[in-house]
Amino acid sequence: MDEIMQSVTDIIVWRQAFLSVLLGYVLSQAVAAVYAWTYRGLSYSRAMVQALVVAGVVSAMLMLAIGNSLARGIGIVGTLALIRFRTNLRDPMDMIFVLASFAAGIAAGTGSYATAVIGTAVFLVVVTLVRLSGFGAHQQFDGVLRLQLPIDPELEASLQQVLRKCCRRFALIMLRDAAQGREQERAYQITLRDPEAESSLISAVSAIKGASAVTVAMQEATVEL
Repeated sequence: MDEIMQSVTDIIVWRQAFLSVLLGYVLSQAVAAVYAWTYRGLSYSRAMVQALVVAGVVSAMLMLAIGNSLARGIGIVGTLALIRFRTNLRDPMDMIFVLASFAAGIAAGTGSYATAVIGTAVFLVVVTLVRLSGFGAHQQFDGVLRLQLPIDPELEASLQQVLRKCCRRFALIMLRDAAQGREQERAYQITLRDPEAESSLISAVSAIKGASAVTVAMQEATVEL
C-alpha cells in the first residue's frame, strides 16, 4: 500500500513539475513576443528576446528546487550571488520585461498558476496599450534642422518665414561661422506642424538662395537620442 501511495505521489510531483516549467515557458514566450512586437528603441537585441524566454523556465526550475526548504533557498541565493551580470539595460522597460518574465516563472514554479496566467495577461495588455498608444510622449515630431546660409539679413528673414510656415515652434540652438566667415552654419530645434511635412521643409529651405547642406533629423517620440 505504501508503495502505491509513493508511486501516486511521485506521479503528482512529476506532473506538477512538468506543468510548472511548461507554463513558465509559455508565459515567458508570450512576454518575449510582446517585447519584440512593441519594441521602439534603436538597439534591438535578439539575445534580449531569447533571454526573456529562458528566464521563465529558469525561475520556475529554481522555485521547484527550493520548495519549502529554507536551506535550499539560502544555498541557491548564495550560488546566484556568484553570477555577475554585466549587461547594461538602457531602457527601463527592458528591466520591467525581465522582471515580468521572472515573475511568471516564479509564480508557475510555486504552483500559483492562476496568479501566473492572470498576472502575465494583464501585464501584456497594459504594456501593449502603453507602448502602442504613445502614452507619455512629449512634443511628438520634434527634430533638428541644420543648414549653411550666407550672412544676409534678407536671407535670414526668408528662412524665418519658412520656419514659421512649416513649424509650430522653432529655436536657434547653434550658430557658427563657416566658409571662412562668408556663411553661417545654423541648427534649429523644430516641432513640425504636420508629421509628413519633413520633405516640404527641406525643399522650402533649400529653395532659399545660397542655402546649402540642409538636413533634418527627426526624433521619435519613444526613442531617446
